[in-house]
Amino acid sequence: MINAVMYARVSSREQEQEGYSIDAQRKLIRTFASKSCFEIIHEFVDVESAKNPGRREFGKMVEFLKSCRNCRTILVEKTDRLYRNFEDSVLLEKLDIEIHFVKTGTVLSKNAKAQTKFMHRIEVVSAKYYSDNLREEVI
Repeated sequence: MINAVMYARVSSREQEQEGYSIDAQRKLIRTFASKSCFEIIHEFVDVESAKNPGRREFGKMVEFLKSCRNCRTILVEKTDRLYRNFEDSVLLEKLDIEIHFVKTGTVLSKNAKAQTKFMHRIEVVSAKYYSDNLREEVI
């Protein structure tokens, strides 16, 4: 078994209550973990926006990964559940970890193919655009 952490997120309490379920993300990730020989040793859950750095549980996860050398894997549903800003993506890139995006089957690591890294960066830019555009529409 490979040690991993699970990260799940919704943007607000309203989303959490209206069906953008943390429980659905947990179930998807746990199913993936059991089929793929991962042992989830810690769960991190945020109920806040990812458009800016500074989420509480995300920060705890980063600190955990910095200190826990026997866990180098994050399991998360998809890119925009993990982050919607460039700073957080760069921060995780510097940690020398693997990120498994279970919904798409993508694995991001320092050894990932250039095409995988390229497509992931497009997803990060798209997630940021979504947040920026939503802000403009609300204003």
